[in-house]
Amino acid sequence: MRNAYAFRRPVVNTYLVRERDRRRWRELALVLLVVLSLGGGLLSYTWIHLEVTRTGYRIDKLERELTERSREERQLRLEATWLASPSQIEARAARELHMQAPALEQVVFWEELP
Repeated sequence: MRNAYAFRRPVVNTYLVRERDRRRWRELALVLLVVLSLGGGLLSYTWIHLEVTRTGYRIDKLERELTERSREERQLRLEATWLASPSQIEARAARELHMQAPALEQVVFWEELP
């Protein structure tokens, strides 16, 4: 059973104008500022972390290259020393240039020079 005082009336709000809540806009701006600053901080942290990781990998790669080049340089120095030895020079001269050891008559000694 309905109460006699509880009847429905149609509400007509067409002439009402809602005023803007300035406090709400300030709060929204503050929240956006905090979110953007935190997001920017997280993005910059992530970028820095990725750059540090990338630089670490690059340093590791360069150190491996340096080790390889040092080993290669050591090997080339040994090869150059071996090739510069008198026995190797004599063998290459005989093999590639078809040279032969001088006869004893062809040798001029220091004491014989005027």
